[in-house]
Amino acid sequence: MAKSSKARSALSVLVDDPQGRSLGLELASGVLIDRPGRRGWWREPEPLLWVSDDVVGVGALAAYRSSALAAAGLQAVLLQERRGLERWWQDRELVPDRMSDPGDHHVEPVLREFWSRVVPDPEEGEGEEGAGLIAPFGRDWPGLAEPGPGSGPGPEGGPDPEVVACALGDELIESGFLPSPRLALIPAGRGADVPTAMGWGGPTNHENDTALISAVLRSWEDRFGARVVALGFDELHVSVAAPPRTVAHALPVAAEHFAFSPDNIWQGSGSIRAYADEAVTGSDHWGFWWD
Repeated sequence: MAKSSKARSALSVLVDDPQGRSLGLELASGVLIDRPGRRGWWREPEPLLWVSDDVVGVGALAAYRSSALAAAGLQAVLLQERRGLERWWQDRELVPDRMSDPGDHHVEPVLREFWSRVVPDPEEGEGEEGAGLIAPFGRDWPGLAEPGPGSGPGPEGGPDPEVVACALGDELIESGFLPSPRLALIPAGRGADVPTAMGWGGPTNHENDTALISAVLRSWEDRFGARVVALGFDELHVSVAAPPRTVAHALPVAAEHFAFSPDNIWQGSGSIRAYADEAVTGSDHWGFWWD
């Protein structure tokens, strides 16, 4: 995926200014992880992301998720280790050159294709049980959900999505849901593009071009005030400023989630209907994982 020179130069500043003071930051110690690829005298390393050396606590996102930082082309998120995969971001797990551009994809065709891959097939013996899993929908793609209440601009808009994102980050840290989070800065034009820009491969067993994941996240940003808050090796945590308030509205959102991350339902709630009630209606935290 092509990166703008503005995004590249913003992270490259940290080579000579490790605390980021020229960007209005006061970073603790951290490491710059270079974009993978061939190296030689003719090609200088290109920083892919910056990650703090130490675990961060409550307030970390609020301190760095600013409009000034975003204007400089950097997005702040949390990265979470996994047992056996500590500091997975340093172990050649990131492959940005494999990803396409999120802007080349449209959300509805992406989700329709995802749905077609995961919807139960009665010809493979997934009849009655499969129908119950996706009820009240059938095998045809049900279409995009309506935007969340107060998700649009104007005086009647809902909570500030960035405030909600920082609050969720604090909640995940305080509760121990993220027991060892690191602060990361990634060059990306918007938060939804962070997984693609860093070459994250968490959904590889479902989709190995993370740009399609970002295309869906872009749409959720617009429709539900969603923001990427944290990533693990194969987990993604998103804040939601304008979630559905009724189960009727949540059901088509749950269908999108099933297409996006089927393990949430296959190995979680067990059905779209139960998932809509448990994990979507009124929830300001959408968590996803891929087995």
